[in-house]
Amino acid sequence: MDHRPIGVFDSGVGGLTVARELFRRLPQESVLYVGDTARVPYGPRGAEIIHRFALELAEFLLARNVKALVIACNTVSATAADAIRLRSPVPVYDVVAPTVRAAVQATSTGVIGVIGTVSTVQSGIYETLAAQLQPGVRVLVQPCPLFVPIAEENLARHAVARLMADEYLGVFAGSGLDTLILGCTHYPLLRSVIGEAVDAVVGHPVRLVDSAAPTIAALEAGLTAADARSSGPARHRFFVTDASYKFMQVAQTILDRDVSTEVAPLRLSAGGVGWG
Repeated sequence: MDHRPIGVFDSGVGGLTVARELFRRLPQESVLYVGDTARVPYGPRGAEIIHRFALELAEFLLARNVKALVIACNTVSATAADAIRLRSPVPVYDVVAPTVRAAVQATSTGVIGVIGTVSTVQSGIYETLAAQLQPGVRVLVQPCPLFVPIAEENLARHAVARLMADEYLGVFAGSGLDTLILGCTHYPLLRSVIGEAVDAVVGHPVRLVDSAAPTIAALEAGLTAADARSSGPARHRFFVTDASYKFMQVAQTILDRDVSTEVAPLRLSAGGVGWG
C-alpha cells in the first residue's frame, strides 16, 4: 500500500479529462492536479520553453511527495517526457505511448489520423511509435491550434467549434482512415463536434481515441505491479497558475462537481512555480 497522492499536470484544463478517468477507475487514489492556466497554450511554443515550463510543474509536484507523475498533456508528453523522467524519482506516465497502442489495436484499415497542437504534430512521435508497433501503418497528422482556446473558453457548443472542425478535418477526405487520435487532452471537450465533422468528411464512422482510458489503464497496471495502490480515502487538490472563473466553470463541466473549495493558486516567478 502507498497512500501518497498521484501528481497530474497539464498546460490548462484539458488534463482534467485524464483526471476524470483516474477518479473513475481508481476512486481510492488521491490526486494533486496542476494546470498552468496562466501560460496556456503550450502548443505554439518552442521546445526549450515547453521543457522549462513542464519541469517547473513536475518539480512542484515531486516536492509534494507524489508516488507517480501523469503528464496529462500531449505537447509535454511529445517533447519533454524523457527530460522529466531523468529528473523524477517516481514513475512517469505520458499520454502518447498508451494512446498510440490503443489506436494501432483499433484500426482495421491501417490508416490512423492524429490531430494535435503544432508542437505535438511537429514532434513526429506518433508516426515513430505507430511504425514500431505495426510497420506499414499510415499515420496522417493535422495541427488544430485553435481547438485549445475554444475548449478553454468553454465554446464546445458554439458555431465556431464546428466551423474550425470542418476546416481542420477536411484534410482527411478520401484518406481511408478509420481511427482518429485526439492528440491533445483538451480535445475530448470537443469530442462531439470533432466526431460529427470527421465522419462527414471521410464518409463513414471513425473511431475516436483519446488518451484518458489507455493512460490510466497503464497507471493502474504500474501501481498494481509495484503494490502501490491506496485504500483511500481519496483527497484531491487542484493548483492553477491563474485561478480564473474559466477554470472553475470548465472543471465543473468535466468533473460534474464544484471544485472551487479544492483549488489553490500557484505563484509564477523567475525561480519557477511555488505556493502562494
